Amino acid sequence: MSKKDNQEEILDDNIQDQVEEQVENQTEEKEEVSAEDSLKVQLKEEKDKFLRLFAEFENYKRRTAKERVELFKTANEDVMKALLPVIDDFDRAYNEISKTEEKDLLKGVELISNKLKTVLKSKGLEQIEVEAGHAFNADHHEAITQIPAPSEDLKGKIIDVIEKGYKLGDKVVRFPKVVIGQ
Repeated sequence: MSKKDNQEEILDDNIQDQVEEQVENQTEEKEEVSAEDSLKVQLKEEKDKFLRLFAEFENYKRRTAKERVELFKTANEDVMKALLPVIDDFDRAYNEISKTEEKDLLKGVELISNKLKTVLKSKGLEQIEVEAGHAFNADHHEAITQIPAPSEDLKGKIIDVIEKGYKLGDKVVRFPKVVIGQ
């Protein structure tokens, strides 16, 4: 082998080594790029999981807060329903005592009744205003019975209120019981 052949061979080997190095570098760069891309995809997936979990947690917090408020309202409603007969008894006692001459007794019953009604009103209990002569509405009144109307203008209207109705906020806890004219 001549020196020239030997130099060509060394040149070929150098060129081949350089080409192999460039290919390796490109392969490594591709691997780095593909590794970077895969990390970006993983990051995006993790962010998506996090956002979904966060939204689910926020919904859970809202739902439990709403359930808590409803629980307090329900508990309050049960107490109010239990006290309605007491209010009715105070009204009946007031009516009966007003027929006697015991004005001090009447004043005492009236004070206690007003205090109880004030406390219940501050907790959201309201009386549904119904009087004789109002039009009957099945959505707002409970008809106990029908009697012949004493006059033509009272047909289909309320003749007497047997039991007062109450509502707690917007919800009716007891419909007024009425007698209607036929």
